Amino acid sequence: MRAVMRANRSRDTGPELALRASLRALGFGYRVDAPPLPGLRRRADIVFLGARVAVFCDGCYWHGCPEHYRPSRANSDFWSSKIDGNRARDRDTDDRLSDAGWVSIRVWEHEDPNEAADRIADVVIARRMGVGGAE
Repeated sequence: MRAVMRANRSRDTGPELALRASLRALGFGYRVDAPPLPGLRRRADIVFLGARVAVFCDGCYWHGCPEHYRPSRANSDFWSSKIDGNRARDRDTDDRLSDAGWVSIRVWEHEDPNEAADRIADVVIARRMGVGGAE
């Protein structure tokens, strides 16, 4: 079990790399694996500092995707509690960022990276132009 857990990457996952490549192809620069707010002990996968946009690439299992998450049959109480905690932390992170004037964008690992990059680009451009920022 320890080997399985250690193999789960916290950054540079396949979906994250594909999303970053799509954003680069659109001409965007960004920070990778960075804390959007000082003092917030949580890191976003992609950060647009000037636009104040934080992007999180969420794994379907670890963050409880409504389409693909299937509860574990082994040690189900532990894993159910773990996933519920992850979801609660995600909501708390989004709330804290919103309170500080940031926009959080959550991208599921199963999403098409080009479509997600277009969605992110729209928000970043709008924020840079001062047009709004809601997703």
